[in-house]
Amino acid sequence: MRLLALLATLVFTHAAWAAGPVEVDRIVAVVNSDVVTRSDLRLKVEQISRQLTRQGTPLPAEDVLERQVLERLIMEKLQIQLANETSLRVDDLALDRALGRIADNNKLSMTEFRQALEKDGITWDRFREEIRTEMLLSRLREREVESRIVVSDAEVSNFLAHPENTQSQEEFNLAHILLRAPEGATPEQLARLRARAEDVAARVARGEPFDKLAASYSDAPDALSGGNLGWRSAERLPGLFADAVTRMKPGETSPILRSAAGFHIVRLIDRRGGGDALGATQVQQTHARHILIKTSEVVSDGDARRRLLDLRERIVQGGASFAELARAHSADLSASKGGDLGWIYPGDTVPEFEQAMDALKPGEISQPVQSPFGWHLIQVEERRVQDVSDERKRNAARNALRERKLDEAYQDWLRQLRDRAYVDIRLEDK
Repeated sequence: MRLLALLATLVFTHAAWAAGPVEVDRIVAVVNSDVVTRSDLRLKVEQISRQLTRQGTPLPAEDVLERQVLERLIMEKLQIQLANETSLRVDDLALDRALGRIADNNKLSMTEFRQALEKDGITWDRFREEIRTEMLLSRLREREVESRIVVSDAEVSNFLAHPENTQSQEEFNLAHILLRAPEGATPEQLARLRARAEDVAARVARGEPFDKLAASYSDAPDALSGGNLGWRSAERLPGLFADAVTRMKPGETSPILRSAAGFHIVRLIDRRGGGDALGATQVQQTHARHILIKTSEVVSDGDARRRLLDLRERIVQGGASFAELARAHSADLSASKGGDLGWIYPGDTVPEFEQAMDALKPGEISQPVQSPFGWHLIQVEERRVQDVSDERKRNAARNALRERKLDEAYQDWLRQLRDRAYVDIRLEDK
């Protein structure tokens, strides 16, 4: 047996030598006690390239994209390390439930789901760990950032005392580029960073695609989605952004803006009229249900839309119950209640959902509607006009202030996490 093993080893060694040199994986970054390998980076670059192509975002130069993706992997490693150090976990039961919902949303059994992934070149173990990581980072952000944001009663009172905050608000569709400043940056570091920001701003002014420049140079978590922030009302924007965009026209770009996080360049994509004022004494409420289909690596926008069209046909033509189909197919927490969202005030939902809901008559069912959460089918049950209590207005103001603080707090937390870490980038090593 030993002789056979030795012969097998010799044959394998000879075959490997005869085949020529074989590329050995290597370390491209050391992150505290962990590493990022060349194969890790290559895999993520391929995934992000496919994502940008699907979005229609022009791809940055290969070396630029590689560095951006490496920075994303570094930040992911740092957050995972913090989660592990503080015993934050996503157990197998929670993960299996999430995977089960994804399979259900695709109308697939778990076996069929695994086969579909493998057909697309995605191993089951890799997909499980990617979903686990997404869930872990979401829980970490909630614990480390969202749970620590405090809005005082005095801030709420001051917010409501200014008419511009309580009157009908416009909404703004924005994209941004952040050049993050290290904590305790020296004047020389800030000067170099501003020069870099001025170079990027000049390239924007020359007509280079904003989303490509965001993907190439922005340090924000949304950089590889073109820096897009989506639709937001002024009171839900960081104060620095709100002051700038209210004076801008669609297609315009702000001058370089300075905050504690670094330097920002903001592009106003579009603007539109807002909803009801926080200061209104009476508002129209809507009682609605919905079915949510979330998109993912294996559920495209087209797939989600087709599924909802099929469900709508079953309700409208076949007499199926909206509530029963919501229980069976919706990925929202309201699924257990048949998709029932209760009485909704203006501003309670994202603008895309609210706009589609407001266009429906009682009893009517929408066509598929896209929002940042996925695709929805909406049914309006009834409407009523209701007085808005002082408590309701204060809660709405508190939520607006909380959202305004959230982005700034998250950016600051990421910066501190990165600055405290030992990171050795070896991308240029040969």
